[in-house]
Amino acid sequence: MRKIILATIIIGAWVGTFISIYDLCTDFLKNLFYGENISSLPWWYLYLIPTASILFVNYLISKNETVKEYGVAEIAKAVEENRLVFTIKDLFLKIIASSVSIASGFAVGNEGPSSAIGAMIAHKVHSFFKIPKNMLKVFLSIGASSGIAAIFVSPITGIMFAIENIAYDFVKSYAGYLILGSIVSFSVAWQFLEPLIFNYSMGRFIEYKYIFSSLFFIPIVTFFLYMYLAFKDKLLNALYNRISVKYRNWIFALVGGISIGTIMIISPYAVFSGHELVKILINNNLHIPYYFIFIIIVLRIAATAISIYANAVGGVFIALMSIGALIGYGYGEVLTNMNIDIEPFYYAAIGAAVFMGVNMKLPLTAIVLALEVTYDYNVVIPTGIIVVLTSYLVSLKFDIKKLRYKKA
Repeated sequence: MRKIILATIIIGAWVGTFISIYDLCTDFLKNLFYGENISSLPWWYLYLIPTASILFVNYLISKNETVKEYGVAEIAKAVEENRLVFTIKDLFLKIIASSVSIASGFAVGNEGPSSAIGAMIAHKVHSFFKIPKNMLKVFLSIGASSGIAAIFVSPITGIMFAIENIAYDFVKSYAGYLILGSIVSFSVAWQFLEPLIFNYSMGRFIEYKYIFSSLFFIPIVTFFLYMYLAFKDKLLNALYNRISVKYRNWIFALVGGISIGTIMIISPYAVFSGHELVKILINNNLHIPYYFIFIIIVLRIAATAISIYANAVGGVFIALMSIGALIGYGYGEVLTNMNIDIEPFYYAAIGAAVFMGVNMKLPLTAIVLALEVTYDYNVVIPTGIIVVLTSYLVSLKFDIKKLRYKKA
């Protein structure tokens, strides 16, 4: 027992440290590539950086399969079946590939690699302490939850993410270790990273106008969920399967680089991970006309889906949140223009949690995320209602699976 507790503390500390380095490295590269003012850069440069970057990332993947983006559940299954073995080199290559992908403008987030990096570190600690193999999945869950807790600077969201992904079958016995690892990792990351904060929380005070108006938000967010899934799982998947296995990664890398460059020229809000966009929208720090929001939503949907097929190394958690935040903010803007007393930033927070929760089949994580970020029942209660009903409506047309990453 003491050995497992010590190992958990070490995992949390190391994961918090590596995730902080990873995030700071990504920010450094983004500033190196684009500086402070993207709009002042020449058009050819905005094509060159994402295209060269994604070709470099695909080259790394061709040399080392572990660099590729995997879901945490996929990693756990592959490690248990001895199909994946991680080294320190793999860990650093993962950080480099993901930092380059995100910094160059691809619409993927750092939470996917963060959970994977956490799982990699946990795997090494498990081997070092010679813990029984039947505890391997527990340790991978500790690492994954620590990674999410660190990158979001939100320990409870990290715990719930791990439980809904791979830890649900043993949570009663080992939840304490998930909590310990997440808290330690969060404590380290807190010193270096900035959490998502909602500045307008009303706590437990409920304004029923947000609950009632959420019912009319359901068809709106469902429409855009259909749009995203149709584009990604129908159109792009059909094109991907038509191309020869030998060339498909390189062709989609080129398509991805050119697409991201084009979208970046149209609107920088439609590219990158979306973390800053979510923070801006939920805190009402930027006013975007609702007619322009629709264009950005469509561009972000295209950028996110294309980034996945281009093999950009990153998760979709925060990228999906950014699409949802735009949808929610746009809905709020429409209601405001109809003289309905609704604050758009509330629906930005609701939309962010819902769009992620439905797409990733993480309804509990969506609700916990809404609670931990906003501490506001006017966000949490509508999120719970919408994520359940919308998940049902989406399931009528699409079969959403948690293991969403395509095979090479």
